[in-house]
Amino acid sequence: MTSEISHFPLASRIEASPAAASALAILVIAAATLAGAWFFQLVLQILPCPMCLEERYAYYFAVPFAALLAIAASKGAPRGVVLAGLAILALAALGSAVFGAYHAGVEWGFWKGPTECTGPLVDFRKAGNLLDQLDKVKVIRCDEVQFRFLGISLAGYNALISLLMAAIAAWGMAKAAKR
Repeated sequence: MTSEISHFPLASRIEASPAAASALAILVIAAATLAGAWFFQLVLQILPCPMCLEERYAYYFAVPFAALLAIAASKGAPRGVVLAGLAILALAALGSAVFGAYHAGVEWGFWKGPTECTGPLVDFRKAGNLLDQLDKVKVIRCDEVQFRFLGISLAGYNALISLLMAAIAAWGMAKAAKR
């Protein structure tokens, strides 16, 4: 007697390798998040601040690493390797969530951010031709929100998305550890 789930190839693959499924889900979420960030930047002209650019590092790491891990898990890599890979993804996502929450706190004025992007806009000791510099540079401050949706900034959404990716990695680890 076959189960209902066996009629769906993707569902049977997820059932066969939840670690591969979680890595694939993280891959898709990270790639979609990066695509969204680039869309906001290049199409909507909502320019990122220095902290926004740094928040992308975890996603740049997660996309290829999750792809390799999904392939390895689906090809039957040793459980220890798969669990370690999921743990690395979870830690990267948690680090990104903490950094996104920190950035959101800077935007809300809960604490001060780095002086490079929340301090004075011009260093007058190196001014040279000050007007020329001001005409060429568009400074995006880390403590000023460029865009909010439902009251949450993009840094806040980064924290939420990163927490989701960490939870998916934890789910994959829990399922893989039981096998």
